Amino acid sequence: MNQRHMTLLTDLYELTMMQGYYEIKDANRTVVFDAFFRTNPSGNGFSICAGLQQVIEYVKDLVFTEEDIDYLRTLGIFQENFLEGLRNFRFTGDIHAIPEGTVVFPREPLVKVIAPIMQAQLMEAAILNFVNHQSLIATKTARIVHAAKGDGIMEFGLRRAQGADAGVYGARAAMIGGCIGTSNVLTGQMFDVPVKGTHAHSWIMSFPDELTAFRAYAKLYPSACILLVDTYDTLGSGVPNAIRVFQEMRSRGIPLTFYGIRLDSGDLAYLSKKARKMLDEAGFPDAVISASNDLDEHLIASLKNQGAAITSWGVGTNLITSKDNPSFNGVYKLAAIYDEKSGTFIPKIKLSENTEKITHPGNKAVKRIYDKANGKIIADLICFADETYREDEPLLLFDPVETWKKTLLQPGTFTIRDLMVPVFRKGKCVYDSPKVMDIRAYCQHEQETLWDESRRLVNPHEVHVDLSRKLWDCRQELLSEYNRTDGAK
Repeated sequence: MNQRHMTLLTDLYELTMMQGYYEIKDANRTVVFDAFFRTNPSGNGFSICAGLQQVIEYVKDLVFTEEDIDYLRTLGIFQENFLEGLRNFRFTGDIHAIPEGTVVFPREPLVKVIAPIMQAQLMEAAILNFVNHQSLIATKTARIVHAAKGDGIMEFGLRRAQGADAGVYGARAAMIGGCIGTSNVLTGQMFDVPVKGTHAHSWIMSFPDELTAFRAYAKLYPSACILLVDTYDTLGSGVPNAIRVFQEMRSRGIPLTFYGIRLDSGDLAYLSKKARKMLDEAGFPDAVISASNDLDEHLIASLKNQGAAITSWGVGTNLITSKDNPSFNGVYKLAAIYDEKSGTFIPKIKLSENTEKITHPGNKAVKRIYDKANGKIIADLICFADETYREDEPLLLFDPVETWKKTLLQPGTFTIRDLMVPVFRKGKCVYDSPKVMDIRAYCQHEQETLWDESRRLVNPHEVHVDLSRKLWDCRQELLSEYNRTDGAK
């Protein structure tokens, strides 16, 4: 899985456009492409950026093999001189990106590619595939973790994921989003993250009776003894048998370091409260009660509100598929073309009858503005890459749509952070991806910079993404220019 050659992980039209650039245009002309998304998934107030490590691995291995070229020849639509030119294809450009685990908002570039147009065009589908999928799952996980209010969330979704890649990289993204572990052992091996799990109903059913099964499991795993209690009768036999095993362990002097029960069916609120009472009365107040069974953020929040005595949650299908919102609407759009005569980037804009599909032109940067007093996000500011701002000068922010809505920040009351970092320079990778657990810790800190109102599961407060005056003016000028041209036809 992690050794596959993926240059042809692209849509055919990327290659047909590449041939067009090669034959009838300047294939080496430098352009800027932005990968961004238009709306937060699941009605969330923010998203979590993920997938950059896989983008880096893809770009490093971006070459056309003989096998690739032979296959493209069989399609009968590519000229031989173009196919021969692919033998020397290498990425030679620059890439800037927002680091994985960062809180991000709609319409700001997550990945910016500055490269010859043939190269930048080819990368569209793969970049979106990696970033869209993992950002979706990381964001869904962040919602679920927030709903659990400090309880541990375990990712249990492999068997319900849409294929092996979605299972492995979805689990990676879930760890970034805040899970404490995954059941997916391959993800654990590949990314050095904790793997967790107990046993299935089949373990219980394979023994003559439930108590014998529990005793056998406790003997094998005394320091991680979580017993599944709902195979037959949760309160009538499952919990009492688990308590009996815990008592036997204690009487033999076996330390009860991590132990408890798991519920996988029934009324989880009622059963967990009854089980908690039984465990406490038996002298096991620190026994874990974990739960699974088609959980999501809304059900977890509801169970918490009902006083469910659950402190650990295993979430599978609804997390690994982001079932209520199964796609992340990231896109990849041309934003500028470099003009060698002037030595500047010429901004380009895509228009649409749908306002939300009109792009932001130019070679851009993203600045995050924080309240200096508490470290919370005030707004994000998209500007041209060569614009500079100072924290000791006033900063005027205005809504790019309802422009009369303005906020003047006084000097010394805010801090500014550049969100995008260099990833590739002249074809060479200059960025070291952190370990997944380090990204997870960073992501937790990132979410703490959000106001509580922006983290609500329902109707969250919208964090403003503003445009610099210079970028806004450029956008308006291009819109007006297009309208004049359109009207003259």
